[in-house]
Amino acid sequence: MSNALIQLLVLAGVAIFLILRLKAVLGSREGFEKPPVQMPDAATPTPRQGFEVIEGGPDRDIADHVPENSPAAQALAEMKRAEPGFSVSEFLRGAGGAYEMILMAFEKGELEQVRPFLSAEVFDSFASVVAEREARGLKTEATFLGLRELALQDAEFTPATREGEVTIRFTGELVSATRDASGEIVDGDPKASRRQRDVWTFARIVGSDDPNWQLVATGE
Repeated sequence: MSNALIQLLVLAGVAIFLILRLKAVLGSREGFEKPPVQMPDAATPTPRQGFEVIEGGPDRDIADHVPENSPAAQALAEMKRAEPGFSVSEFLRGAGGAYEMILMAFEKGELEQVRPFLSAEVFDSFASVVAEREARGLKTEATFLGLRELALQDAEFTPATREGEVTIRFTGELVSATRDASGEIVDGDPKASRRQRDVWTFARIVGSDDPNWQLVATGE
């Protein structure tokens, strides 16, 4: 066998050996390969999926009670800017309690205990009715059963004075009866409930140290 043939066989053997080694190391690849999985960097926040809260959306504390972009909504927004801690929902809950307290004080002729929550004009108006009842020897017995309706009807804000006004529509249910000096019932029924409808306006200097709102106007 010639030297040239021997060298050719040696080279062929080496080539076959290298091919088998490469195949064993790399394996077989067919079709499209999946891209390599990239692990997220711990320093890079993962984007949240699903619902995202959009900044600048409607203030539900206002929009739940009055139409968006209405004058009342704008007034309430100005109140909240003047006093960031002001909450419309919390105010309405407080107004419901104030309504019961003031209404029962009026029915029973015990206005002094609610004087701080009444403007001078409203106090004088209520006091004149109570005085007239007493002059006629009338006495009212009343029990508050609860609120059937409490709705924010209107709101106004004066930036120059920071005075805010909120008008609320109330429908309360109570039992009341008025008796004369002899004990005879002249109005109402002590055994039957009735509904009392009122529209009251409360006012306050928003942002002041005094947290109390005062009843400044009444109507039906």
